[in-house]
Amino acid sequence: MQYLHTMLRITDLDASLHFFCDLLGFEEISRKDSEQGRFTLIFLAAPQDVERARDMQAPLLELTHNWDPEEYSGGRNFGHLAYRVENLYATCQFLMDNGVTINRPPRDGHMAFVKSPDGISLELLQQGDALEPQEPWTSMNNIGSW
Repeated sequence: MQYLHTMLRITDLDASLHFFCDLLGFEEISRKDSEQGRFTLIFLAAPQDVERARDMQAPLLELTHNWDPEEYSGGRNFGHLAYRVENLYATCQFLMDNGVTINRPPRDGHMAFVKSPDGISLELLQQGDALEPQEPWTSMNNIGSW
């Protein structure tokens, strides 16, 4: 058995691509528009998985955008996606500078949580050992849920 991808239904294609590609560095691997089914499928790979993903050797994130408006609820019952980052503090600062709420700040230098535009929780984990705790992160409170 091989893990292939995780599918997320999204409501705003542009906002989701901005979040995953522009802010988190994912790369679009493929896209399929279905006129008959009235949906778009976009497969993304995390930055360090791009080359392996092109050969179907790394898991992908599938964004499904249904063209007819739908309201999705229960994003919390999905759980979360988890990604390792090179520098947790720099990643969180970049996201925050670009309007993303840090729901669970990286107070411990090891883990943080943010949400996609559709409310999907993403866990960001520090690559290697935890970073030394530092401000402003150690004093930040949790915001909302994750």
